[in-house]
Amino acid sequence: MFKIGQGIDVHAFAADRKLIIGGVEIPHEKGLAGHSDADVLIHAICDAILGAAGLGDIGLHFPDTDEKYHNIDSKILLREVVSKIHKENFEIVNVDSTVIAQSPKLSPYTNSMRDVLSAILKIGKNNLNIKATTTENLGFTGRKEGIAAHAICLLQSTI
Repeated sequence: MFKIGQGIDVHAFAADRKLIIGGVEIPHEKGLAGHSDADVLIHAICDAILGAAGLGDIGLHFPDTDEKYHNIDSKILLREVVSKIHKENFEIVNVDSTVIAQSPKLSPYTNSMRDVLSAILKIGKNNLNIKATTTENLGFTGRKEGIAAHAICLLQSTI
């Protein structure tokens, strides 16, 4: 049996924060605001995986009201999500994602993101796609107020 899920996440820019996307620190004058490290791409991927497995969303499993998740590295959350779906007898077939940001330019970092995330997801790099795009200066991402990410995931039952 195959199951598909989608995830979407958005974070506003904030001063005095590191910009972490896809588990990779990216040089930029601002980071993203959030309870955790605000890794918008990992959060979207977590939601896509959890959704495909019928396990709710990232907020259900890692609420922003719980101090143990304050400033947590989102790679830890992704590892926990992968562990949860393995316990439910699913494995990840592939993930396709898009990060929407007017700035910074992300294409120089997508290969590093794929290295980091494919290892955590336990899939080959050829089964993880990360795209970066702008909105041609339209909307909140175009005004450089924040970054958004979309992800879709295909799971396969292991039983």
